[in-house]
Amino acid sequence: MASRLSSADVLLIGGGVASARCARTLRRRGFTGSIVLVGEEPALPYNRPPLSKELLRGEVDPALIAAEPAEWYDRHHVQLWTDVAVVELDVGGRLARLDDGRAISFERCLIATGAEPRIPRIDGAPNAHTLRTAEDAIEIHRQATLVGDGAPVVIVGGGFIGVEVAASLAAIGSSVTLLERSAWLWAGSLGEALSSWACGHLAALGVDPRFGATASRLDGRSAWIGEQALPAGLVVAGVGVRPREDLAAAAGLDVADGVLVDGARSAATGIFAAGDVARAPHPLADGERIRVEHWHAARDGGEAAALGMLALDAPPPRAPWVYTEFAGQLVDIVGWAPDRDEERVLGDPRMDSFAVAYLRGDRVAQLAVVNGWLPVEQARAFVESRATATELARLVHEAPHPGAAN
Repeated sequence: MASRLSSADVLLIGGGVASARCARTLRRRGFTGSIVLVGEEPALPYNRPPLSKELLRGEVDPALIAAEPAEWYDRHHVQLWTDVAVVELDVGGRLARLDDGRAISFERCLIATGAEPRIPRIDGAPNAHTLRTAEDAIEIHRQATLVGDGAPVVIVGGGFIGVEVAASLAAIGSSVTLLERSAWLWAGSLGEALSSWACGHLAALGVDPRFGATASRLDGRSAWIGEQALPAGLVVAGVGVRPREDLAAAAGLDVADGVLVDGARSAATGIFAAGDVARAPHPLADGERIRVEHWHAARDGGEAAALGMLALDAPPPRAPWVYTEFAGQLVDIVGWAPDRDEERVLGDPRMDSFAVAYLRGDRVAQLAVVNGWLPVEQARAFVESRATATELARLVHEAPHPGAAN
């Protein structure tokens, strides 16, 4: 059967913030051509940060996390094709094929397919839930409710998602054990000082963090650590994500743990990528290509893609900014320091308002700011200035929050 053929001036592949921001920027900049946004989920493009927090706790209607209301797409003549996936992308022929038999030709295309959760390499891994979509969050909440108040829940992984999910489930009454194979939380991105502080807040919620612990088997009733069985009415795995680059790779685009771009532009004319799937050079990483898996990067990447489609220059990339919220605490992280030489605590963690500076050599490569100890924009500017360790005293002096008193 022949494919049903449509056409668009701009095709946006992916139903997240990057695509929504690209569409908004195009219209705001006066673009009047046709735009089609294709998303695999049935919902409108939405913001993902609430998934591990308000939505998981059942505190917000899923409709309220939409990046734009339905009326916005109607008013700005952006076609939404939801609950459908692009399965083939012909870059040279400017054609995309969908899993429902349709095909669409295009002039310019944004690939914003995001990332997908990594599955733990353990026996019984299908017994673990993962969190990536609104439907995932709703189902985890439903399962936690079904097993009942005080029921044992095991979280595998002590990164951002694992900590947020642990705190959210504990807040709605689950008895949570968090397993982290490293010696502290957020081991790959933050460090010991923040982990120690965070563990106090998790413990206050009743979360039991266990370090150096790895689940070896899940059987639907228990999570096994070697020969020890932990009762588990529910298991959630948060062990990272992988970029959904297969569509781009099959289309012949350059990929390496993400679609390789420069200012959202791929090496193929008219093809862009943004969000979790994109890997771009960044000056704070000394020009190395990095992927930043967070809302701000998706938003900024979508905007950069729109400007590129209009042959306009995007502003230079800002210092990466991610944040995590758990147990009523907010941590903003600015900069880039996957390999660091030293961390220094600024302020007093006992006041729940402080910062941690991460040094590469003598340069402050990253700042983690707890509960507004320093305004995020000030922290960003400090990191972007390539400030040295000797300038940290000035930062402590300028910090407006009482937590800086130490």
